[in-house]
Amino acid sequence: MISAASPPLKQEVVSDSKWTEENASRRAKWWYSTFHTVTAMIGAGVLSLPYAMAYLGWGPGIMVLVISWCMTLNTMWQMIQLHECVPGTRFDRYIDLGRHAFGEKLGPWIVLPQQLIVQVGCDIVYMVTGGKCLKKFMELACVSCTPIRQSYWILMFGGLQFFLSQLPNFNSVAGVSLAAAVMSLSYSTIAWAGCLSKGQVDNVSYAYKNTSVADSIFRVFNSLGQISFAFAGHAVALEIQATIPSTPEKPSKISMWKGAMGAYFINAICYFPVAFIGYWAFGQDVSDNIIMDLKRPEWLIASANLMVVIHVIGSYQVYAMPVFGLLERMMVKRLNFPPGIVLRLVARSAFVAFTLFIGVTFPFFGDLLGFFGGFGFAPTSYFLPSIIWLILMKPKRFSTKWFINWTCIYIGVFIMLASTIGGLRNIVTDASTYSFYT
Repeated sequence: MISAASPPLKQEVVSDSKWTEENASRRAKWWYSTFHTVTAMIGAGVLSLPYAMAYLGWGPGIMVLVISWCMTLNTMWQMIQLHECVPGTRFDRYIDLGRHAFGEKLGPWIVLPQQLIVQVGCDIVYMVTGGKCLKKFMELACVSCTPIRQSYWILMFGGLQFFLSQLPNFNSVAGVSLAAAVMSLSYSTIAWAGCLSKGQVDNVSYAYKNTSVADSIFRVFNSLGQISFAFAGHAVALEIQATIPSTPEKPSKISMWKGAMGAYFINAICYFPVAFIGYWAFGQDVSDNIIMDLKRPEWLIASANLMVVIHVIGSYQVYAMPVFGLLERMMVKRLNFPPGIVLRLVARSAFVAFTLFIGVTFPFFGDLLGFFGGFGFAPTSYFLPSIIWLILMKPKRFSTKWFINWTCIYIGVFIMLASTIGGLRNIVTDASTYSFYT
């Protein structure tokens, strides 16, 4: 705890971010962090959890989900504490904390690529998810309408993001984020309640899928990535905490932790029922998006797909905001681009166009979850906060905290390597039989 004699908390400002960061608004309440974290964490990943269970099975699937929930709650707590670990300084971005832990030169190379993979990867997946669910909604709502290619629906979803990307900062997307958080809870409830109401399909089987040994191993690896993708809020945790005011008497970590606990409670009541009841209902034949398996009642399934669309609209912006800030700072510093509306229009539109292009080109929902989940989410959510904690807080060797952190590191590194290999292999396999832009 910072003493009353400590100087007022301030942001650690680097020279290339003064124009955007020095006057950043810090007016958020603790519940802002709840729905921002819910929006960031509970997204497309929850719909693929039954699919991951189909390759892992009951025992390993439950174990991986529970361990992931506990591990990421611990690392979330660590990041919240590290935000103000230096008296008088606030590390408002993951990269700032990385510089402090690993040094000015090494820190950005360790933290920034992983964070960008998470943020950019999420936005690519959300492009695909938004387009697919929008297509499904229209097919259910208008049976007589002429079918439109999936690529066009993804383009329509991306077109909306071009407009929303011009909102200036996190506080300006608070309303969108709140709506997205409510939608995530709603469609998750519809998913597991729909499966429970439908009951088990005929001849349901919980045996492992009948594929080759090599394919099974890679699919299991990919499932680990899909689960790690579902715990993604850490990549923007410091940026969310940066919007909360902080004083020596009431540091921001108190409000942020209260909000994070609320988010993790909502996370639990969404993730576990969807994963377990979805797998119980469909067994090994469940698809990589559980809502796509539900057929009746049509109006409810159509509503759920529309809720997913609304949710990923907000989630896209939550993950894109830090990237927007990075792009704008880089253009101001290195290209001498004048700050203003033109800068925002050029930088943000370019990013949206990039994620849209990748999403239209590689719309492999499950494989993308596994690849990005392993390559980016496992480091930022599972073990990078533990490494930074060991460096900065220096827990006593062989103490409980020391063991917990090293356990998180070993498990997280394994998940990262396994799911990255599995996801990449599955993308290559699926791409070989896919007709692009259809």
